Amino acid sequence: MQTERENNSLQDTRLRGYGWVWLTVSWFGVSGCFKHVRGTWGTLAALPFAYVVQVNFGNAALGVFGIALFALGVIASNKYVAATGRQDPGEIVIDEVAAVCMLLAFMAPNWQCYLTAFIVFRIFDIIKPWPVCVADKKLKGGFGVMFDDVLAALYPLAIFAILSLLNPNLTKDILAWLQLQ
Repeated sequence: MQTERENNSLQDTRLRGYGWVWLTVSWFGVSGCFKHVRGTWGTLAALPFAYVVQVNFGNAALGVFGIALFALGVIASNKYVAATGRQDPGEIVIDEVAAVCMLLAFMAPNWQCYLTAFIVFRIFDIIKPWPVCVADKKLKGGFGVMFDDVLAALYPLAIFAILSLLNPNLTKDILAWLQLQ
């Protein structure tokens, strides 16, 4: 049985020459700074980047940025999972970063939207309702690491769409609070 130190040494050997993999999956080392709730810290660390892209280039650019991060995350996560031998290790947070960027592409660049997106996304990423839980368990490799978070990011959008059908007045109040009206 390998000790944690030996296992880390083995991982370091397998990742030698792939420093970009660690920087990518950990979102520039953010997850390495924290032992607990890494996904929450990764999501939080994504917000300033998302804001800069959104304010300077618009919502469509933020969506493209999120998709590009997803593609890069699949590649880097594949390499990291192969090197560590673990599926969806907690130190990978690029999945949260890509997913929250995609979600924010449908919102305004203000604190209300960012706070709402952060909280609601994290709730669904943590509780993993169907089909997020299925994707989390069945899909393997880099795509599996990334895809369940994208599904979790769709829940806030789906909830808002259902609310707008069921109660248009509530939807107007929510839009006003989010400063989207």
